[in-house]
Amino acid sequence: MKIKSQKDFWSGLMFLGVGVAFAVGSLDYSFGNSARPGPAYFPFGLGVLMVILGAMVLFGALTKDTPDGDPVGAFAWRPLIIILGAVALFGFLLPRMGMFIALPLLVVMSASASDEFTLKGAAINAAVLTIASWAVFSKGLGLTIPLLPTVFGLGS
Repeated sequence: MKIKSQKDFWSGLMFLGVGVAFAVGSLDYSFGNSARPGPAYFPFGLGVLMVILGAMVLFGALTKDTPDGDPVGAFAWRPLIIILGAVALFGFLLPRMGMFIALPLLVVMSASASDEFTLKGAAINAAVLTIASWAVFSKGLGLTIPLLPTVFGLGS
């Protein structure tokens, strides 16, 4: 069988691999039932859905004709490094500087990895996501997340 779309083929394999890993990784936990789902319930369901999605994308890659074979381009190292660095910095800063500083930094740094980056757009996105995260996680769910810097004994 001939691969007709390289991008879809590799994307489908990635979804299949991650889905199988989630499903198999969840087997060590209790499933519970529909009324009281256990810790394995969501990751197993997510894994199964990812396997189904991966199979559909992979099937399309083997059946759908593309003019040039839809080759995979060069690997985008710069955005990958910027986004991984932003996430690592967020993980380091959150307990020390609080969500009101760490989350906007994460959003602006991650957005800077794009070719379409504008500081105004990233700042608006950071403000909306920070307010929404505060509303959902701190107020809505009542999670204890530091909001302000704890460096000077301020946190909350």
